[in-house]
Amino acid sequence: MENLDEFAVVVEQQSLNRASRILNVSQPALSRKMMKLEEALGVQLFDRKGKRLELTRAGQICYEHATQVRELRRKFQQKLSTYKAVGGSKLTIGASLTTLQATLPDLITLYTRVFPQTDMKAVTGKTHEVVSLVIEKKVDLGLVASSIDHSGLTCVELFDDHLCLVLPVHHPLGELEPETLRITVLDQLPMILFSRGTWYRILMDELFHKHAIQPDVRMEIDSFEAIIRLVATTNTASLLPQSYLRSSLLEDNGIIIRNLAELLQTKRTTSLIYNDSEQLSIPAEQLIHIAKEHFRVGQDASVSSST
Repeated sequence: MENLDEFAVVVEQQSLNRASRILNVSQPALSRKMMKLEEALGVQLFDRKGKRLELTRAGQICYEHATQVRELRRKFQQKLSTYKAVGGSKLTIGASLTTLQATLPDLITLYTRVFPQTDMKAVTGKTHEVVSLVIEKKVDLGLVASSIDHSGLTCVELFDDHLCLVLPVHHPLGELEPETLRITVLDQLPMILFSRGTWYRILMDELFHKHAIQPDVRMEIDSFEAIIRLVATTNTASLLPQSYLRSSLLEDNGIIIRNLAELLQTKRTTSLIYNDSEQLSIPAEQLIHIAKEHFRVGQDASVSSST
């Protein structure tokens, strides 16, 4: 079986003479290897017609297997080489509050499945602070809930997001037909909102001002998890990004979501950013690749389920 590679070359060259030159062995030696392979397999691989070699059916099966083994070995060597390059290295990510809670955990999980030896660190801050960290090269990558257009930075857009109305399962608004809900239902509605100064709170306040709405703000909290837990227990409503609201999270906490037409306009793009002035490290390149592939697959699934 150790002669499968030489066998594949003979098949592809359709000549022992040409194959021997490529493999840098003498033609008699290569011929003996082919006969040894036939003996080991117990089948005839070639029909020898003068100087021509024609594959038998057994030879075709053997060649298909040989090419599969060769491709698997190539992929194995590539993955091993990448692992050696990345293993033991470091990757520091700057993440905004939103992405730290909604996006970064999944990315770290996906990344460490492939590269468990990488020493990963996360630094949190507001979006403009994360941008500064990337500019000053204090982090390898920035993960922000915004599309960044800044000289010297590359922005890799991952997915679009928008706010959703979050309600306890038995909330009166949840009983209404979703298409009848409008932004005006938030007026005087008891709500838990993000703390003032955060990007999402600024977005909400602009939305409230635009539609002349004054919700009854009962609490202001920075934590997605705390808001989720308190919505049901306090019978209040909230506005949270769709990307965070997984079905299992909703079921476990007894809450539902409603999409208001006006909230669909609160689109925000989550992106990875990095500094252009120096070459990306291998861990950073790998994380970008994993993130792009993960969210591409997720978007493809969303499109399929909606058609």
